Amino acid sequence: MNRRHSLGQHFLISESIAKSIVDYANITKKDIVLEIGTGKGILLPFLCSAAKKVISVETDRELFTALKKFSNFANLELIQGDGFKLDPKFTILVSNLPYSESRRAIEWLIQKKYSHAVIMVQKEFAEKLMADGGKSRKAITVLANYGAKIEPLMDVKKSNFSPPPKVDSIVLRLIKTHQIPKVIINTVNRLFSYRRKTIRNICKEFGISIDSNKRLEDLTNGEIIKLAKQINKN
Repeated sequence: MNRRHSLGQHFLISESIAKSIVDYANITKKDIVLEIGTGKGILLPFLCSAAKKVISVETDRELFTALKKFSNFANLELIQGDGFKLDPKFTILVSNLPYSESRRAIEWLIQKKYSHAVIMVQKEFAEKLMADGGKSRKAITVLANYGAKIEPLMDVKKSNFSPPPKVDSIVLRLIKTHQIPKVIINTVNRLFSYRRKTIRNICKEFGISIDSNKRLEDLTNGEIIKLAKQINKN
């Protein structure tokens, strides 16, 4: 298997979709745009023409070397490395996320100060983010929806990628609502490892006492975050 294919890298090849993604981001000349996962750079010309500055990060050394052809953009900073280990200042994130990195990307993003993000994810992951509630809701659903208002923007067929992924993708806009610290993210993830238990019994796992026969599926996203904060106060 091709190494990049195994890493979940499927490169967007449609210029018109690339332009639409950037248009949806509503970038102004005051914005610093962060792109994680430069790939072959299809978004770069559109990002650089719209933004004050573009910081684009690519982890793959071979791909990064090929990006030198974009060095004529004066407002572009190219970085080779893991974007989720960096802490750059930015106002907008625009990214075509590898499926394998989507959850990590959301958890990273909701810890940051930013205005909004436009990201492309595979439909299966988007369905997790936008689950209505009940048993279909995951920890990442709660975190993403508390940290941002999520809007679906555009479906993208798998034929627009090379190599084509197994499923279609979707472009989402995330408008920041709350910044969530790492300790709360970790606690919410741990809460969902006990999701079959009642709140009373879950809280015993954390050494606190709350008298409730409800389960996580009975709580709103905000109530779950509140519970995570309460656990961390003890």
